[in-house]
Amino acid sequence: MMKITAIESLQWAEYPRLLVVRVHTDSGIIGLGETVDKVHGSKGALHGTIAPLMLGQDPLDIEGLWRFVMDNIMYHGYAGAETRALSAVEIALWDIMGKHYGAPLYHLLGGKTRDEIPTYNTCIGFGDVQDYQAWHDDAGKLAQSLLDDGIQAMKIWSFDPFSERTFGQRISHADVEKGLIPVKQIRDAVGNAMEIGMECHFRWNRVSMERIARALEPYDILFLEDVLPPVYPDEIKALSQKTTIPIIGSELLITRWQLREWLEKHVSQIVMTDPVWNGGIAETRKIANLAETFGVPLVLHNVAGPICHAACMHLGAHIPNLYYVESVRAFYKSYFNVLSDFVPTVSDGYLDIPDKPGLGVNLRDDMLKRNDLTRQISDGEGLAHGRRAMGDHWAVEEIR
Repeated sequence: MMKITAIESLQWAEYPRLLVVRVHTDSGIIGLGETVDKVHGSKGALHGTIAPLMLGQDPLDIEGLWRFVMDNIMYHGYAGAETRALSAVEIALWDIMGKHYGAPLYHLLGGKTRDEIPTYNTCIGFGDVQDYQAWHDDAGKLAQSLLDDGIQAMKIWSFDPFSERTFGQRISHADVEKGLIPVKQIRDAVGNAMEIGMECHFRWNRVSMERIARALEPYDILFLEDVLPPVYPDEIKALSQKTTIPIIGSELLITRWQLREWLEKHVSQIVMTDPVWNGGIAETRKIANLAETFGVPLVLHNVAGPICHAACMHLGAHIPNLYYVESVRAFYKSYFNVLSDFVPTVSDGYLDIPDKPGLGVNLRDDMLKRNDLTRQISDGEGLAHGRRAMGDHWAVEEIR
């Protein structure tokens, strides 16, 4: 039986949102995983809670390990740093399995339903690719630049700044008109050649979102994303019934259990989930399967590094009800090639699918020697001693 011998976290000061995880085995195979945002909490959960449960276990028993860890973290509330850390480790376990059997991840999932992945570009800026500033300066010019790169859909968030003064409780006609400026620039520059998604970042109440949606409807908007915080599913559903623009929600719903009520209530026409937040590869597939039973398409949230991007490509190739995979040109054209040997390509609005064993991503050797690297390793035999289920938590408190 193969065993997990160490779980390692890597952080670089230049990429503060990113936490890369390496899972080491006694066979010499190392699996890569990743999570993003609020990484100090995830790192604490990784080394303080999750690593002691996984050390010494068989990395190929992904479902059993996931359920064992989830049982432990569910006991004190799971949907935060613990699940982000678990997601990173779970993705690394799939990478190990792919490398062990010499198969790309999508084969392990059961094969492909498509050969190319539809994508939209989230217009963030990083390094030399300043797409965020570009859509503030001239969104039409940015749209043409994206089209020249083979990207046919883009996402911006031009109404967010106007929420600050009123805490999102109301928006004036004048501010609505200001928020429309980049949308009009895109349509004037490239017409309907560019799809436009509007991110809302949970900044508004329903009455304000209804006004924004009415103003956007003439511009044939692709979607409105995260219109209200997902703790208000009934309000979001009411909004969805007032506008012709499809609504997406929400990457903040963690695991299939939080998506279940959303789907049962028919809150939004499209759902979204993030494999480096929601529990990992298998959980994403389960969420996709659940959404499919309701006839609802899925967007894969992907604003992280090359490991997350590759995971989304494999998942996107496999799941039948894919709507889009999000991607960030500013990331994959700047630091993906610095961090790894994986650089995506896009043409005619579609991304390619990796075909190497596992995720198809390898860290560059010099990333492990950089001066801005912070490295932490949990190793040893672990504390779970082969357990795969919890009974009386107080009787085994020492393993947590």
